[in-house]
Amino acid sequence: MNDYLSRFNLKKLFSGLDWKLLLFLLLFLNVKLAVKIPAIILIYVLRPDFKFGFSLNNSRLPLFYPAVIVIGLIDLVLNHNYATPNYLPVLLCGIAFWLMCILAVHQVKLFVEHNDVAVIHKTLLVFFVLNAAFSLLNIAAIVWETHALNPYLYQGQYQKYFISTGDFIKGVTFDTSTTNAVINAFGVIYFLDKKNPIMTLLCMAILLLTGSNFTNIIMLGILGFLFMFKTTRDQKSVLTVCLLFVVVFMGRVSPQNNDYVLETFRNVFKLKKPVVVRVPDFIMPITLRPDSTLNPEERKQKIATLYVDSLNLEIAKRRHPDTLPKMAIVTYTGEILIPKPSIHGPTYQWLRKTPPEQKQLVDFVKTHKAELPLSGKTFHESHIPGKVIGLMQTANYYKSHPVKAIGGNGMGNFSSKLAFRATGLKFTGGYPAKYAYINPLFMANHLDVYLNFFSKNPSLHSLTNSPFSVYDQLLAEYGLMGLLALMLLYLWFFARHYKKLGYGISLLLFVGALFFIDYWFEQLSVIVLFELMMFLNIKEGESLALDGDEKHALKKATA
Repeated sequence: MNDYLSRFNLKKLFSGLDWKLLLFLLLFLNVKLAVKIPAIILIYVLRPDFKFGFSLNNSRLPLFYPAVIVIGLIDLVLNHNYATPNYLPVLLCGIAFWLMCILAVHQVKLFVEHNDVAVIHKTLLVFFVLNAAFSLLNIAAIVWETHALNPYLYQGQYQKYFISTGDFIKGVTFDTSTTNAVINAFGVIYFLDKKNPIMTLLCMAILLLTGSNFTNIIMLGILGFLFMFKTTRDQKSVLTVCLLFVVVFMGRVSPQNNDYVLETFRNVFKLKKPVVVRVPDFIMPITLRPDSTLNPEERKQKIATLYVDSLNLEIAKRRHPDTLPKMAIVTYTGEILIPKPSIHGPTYQWLRKTPPEQKQLVDFVKTHKAELPLSGKTFHESHIPGKVIGLMQTANYYKSHPVKAIGGNGMGNFSSKLAFRATGLKFTGGYPAKYAYINPLFMANHLDVYLNFFSKNPSLHSLTNSPFSVYDQLLAEYGLMGLLALMLLYLWFFARHYKKLGYGISLLLFVGALFFIDYWFEQLSVIVLFELMMFLNIKEGESLALDGDEKHALKKATA
């Protein structure tokens, strides 16, 4: 244990790392595009290398990125989108995002090529330590503000925190809590392989604090895979502690998240809800029970009890003038009780007033009711999560237009962060209002789904209700060609090195599931970290293979 703790000596921690790589990770993974772009410019000023090495045979970088740009340009011609007002700026914006992906993956590849493996390991360790420190500061600030040791159970301030506490744990990137959850999931997989239990458990703890149920579910599957096939006895012990963390968090720290996950599964798979046994009213003091729940005899008893309590309060006030709180209750034995605020009071419930960021969505729905089949209705409640509805919309569209399924509908026309950004409604970042663009297919499908959930009760504002998904994006906007490009030119680009991979196999499985959650490529964040770790693992595997060959040759020569 002392050996692990010694790694956190600050002098040792910050020595022997690649400061350029650390700075690039901190800047490029930042949520603001205004920070990402300067990060790309800065790294190319420091290292002006543009030899990407794309080739049809053994390409240095994934051919997926240039492939989707080519598909997008083909769609521009086939779908005649060039004739649509304001579409060309959308297309150029989409191409710019893919070009930034290429520029970023090229630089992380160079970092791996030009550094020793140990230097990259040290840099990643510092990055994850910094992210954990910022995450712990996030939770400490919430505890300070609420004066609640466990803000996941705090229902004050109109339930600003409570089940949504994890949304505020953003880490060093200042991005969404889901991004922070994914980063820490990478950390759990990585440090488990490196046999660093302290960092493994630290990343697991931060992952749970983010309250990302989707990520937790995927992570449990990966941990189960690792436990059965890829770990030693010591690593299994660490995994057991990780599982214990999950049980404690879901059962004690944030039990409402556990209820939320179960409810989501029931809705998706149309399972029957369990019978809820109502707690008898007599457990609650009769003075706190509403009159509507009382029979005539109980109402008389309540009146008498309140009368006696009021008399005792007057007597106590005479004995202790100006020292008794206004809301204090004095029992017939002389005991003074100060009632706690009722969780049924206004400040312990959802804020009834529509917040400013949601009001523009409500106004947009009112203006475009005729074009919004779901959100345009006065009341539409769906028990199917929005993410599932979005996938169904894409499938149903291609059933009616099978020819479109080959190349898709074009960048920003059906399902992407670009499509949401181009609306000018500031869903996923700013966009010039005079170039605002909304394709009718996007309006009647994914935008409608999003508005149906996110323009209404805050309890519906969940990742499960957003139609965001990499698979959906590529299928809807780039067709089967885009989906095949993802499988063959991106995922297989890394998977073909499976014999050299260690933690990389788990990372691939995790990212494959992660692509159901969000538009990760357009987010320009965690994918770069994933690519860095994959290139690093491939280099490690190649080094081990070379060492093995040298030992084999030496053994053969001395035989």
